[in-house]
Amino acid sequence: MNDILKQDIVTLVKLQEAETEIVRLQAVLEKVKKEKTKLESRLNQFKNALVQNKEELKKAQTACRDSESEIQIVDDRIIKSNENLRMVKTNKEYQVLLREVDDNKKRKDAFETELLDFMDERERSESIVKESEKEYSLLAEQILAQQAEIEKKCTDDKELLEEYLVRQKDIGKSLNPSLMERFRKISKMNNGLAVTGVDNAVCLGCFMNIPPQLFIEVQRGSSLISCPQCSRILYHVNTD
Repeated sequence: MNDILKQDIVTLVKLQEAETEIVRLQAVLEKVKKEKTKLESRLNQFKNALVQNKEELKKAQTACRDSESEIQIVDDRIIKSNENLRMVKTNKEYQVLLREVDDNKKRKDAFETELLDFMDERERSESIVKESEKEYSLLAEQILAQQAEIEKKCTDDKELLEEYLVRQKDIGKSLNPSLMERFRKISKMNNGLAVTGVDNAVCLGCFMNIPPQLFIEVQRGSSLISCPQCSRILYHVNTD
């Protein structure tokens, strides 16, 4: 029975070694994921800004077209009124048409002034969009390269993680299911550290002293002892 317990402790220590590496590698890969997400977010910000700039350009282009259309309508009215001037028979009709021509010319002048402003805005927007597209293209190229480099660097870690997950599963097969479940629960409670050594009556998991009698039992290895403070399964570290 004592030999079985000692073997369980040896197995638990090996299991913990695998668990420690798994937690470390998962943390590394999570950090990599966050870095890639951060880069993606930065690219999306530029993309959204580009979309906004294109919307502004679209509005300026529409305003120019609408203004040009209004000018054409007014111009057609002026031409029509001038044609009618040649056919009027009374002075009153003539004066009415003259006022109409004059009003439409004023409206045309106003629309043309407005069009110039719209054209300036369109030109400015075109310049902004052109520059934004250039910046976005350069940034996209840069970020894709960075993401590829990050992915390349973490490939080994991914493969190593898979190896440790398989190793952990294989090691766990030799343990009693209830002991394996105990290990999982403690590991979950303590950020992946379920089994830890005891050196000079100090738990190396929480660095708290354990009672002398408990330390003696840990040294004997005749039973599975948990730390009274952190609940981790303890084993004796022989530093002599």
